Amino acid sequence: MMGIDYKVRDAVEALNLKYIRALDRRDMHGWLSTFDNPGTYVCIAKENEDRGLPIAYMLDDSHDRLKDRVTQVTRIQPDAVEHYQPRHFTQVVDIQPLGGVNYRVETHFTVNYTPDNTGRTDVLATGTYVDEVVVNGEARFRSRRAVLDTNVVPRYVAYPL
Repeated sequence: MMGIDYKVRDAVEALNLKYIRALDRRDMHGWLSTFDNPGTYVCIAKENEDRGLPIAYMLDDSHDRLKDRVTQVTRIQPDAVEHYQPRHFTQVVDIQPLGGVNYRVETHFTVNYTPDNTGRTDVLATGTYVDEVVVNGEARFRSRRAVLDTNVVPRYVAYPL
């Protein structure tokens, strides 16, 4: 991250905070607002990523699919899944310029979860976000790729990580 302008770093940090705040509040419209249009989101196991296998937990490869994810969580599945309270912890570990207002950002994450019916907190996932971020005033994700350290999670993942 040496040589990265403080304004860029601060914009990236603010974007990550906005993203995790939205998910921890189950605010899917707030989550959607962190993406550029067009924007993409992928959640994939590291094993599949390393082997070049396209099988992912979530694959939202267009802005319309991101909007579909919001509809799925807010209108279709509210009564169909056991909900849980997520808590995200993140640390930006690298920011590299891609040219112009585009940056490649790596952020480590841990997501804890507490099911609504148990009150017991466990780790849902750990991994690295590999992002392309557009910083033009306010930062937005052009793409966010959540690469999970494992290919097994302890429960159904209802919300993006």
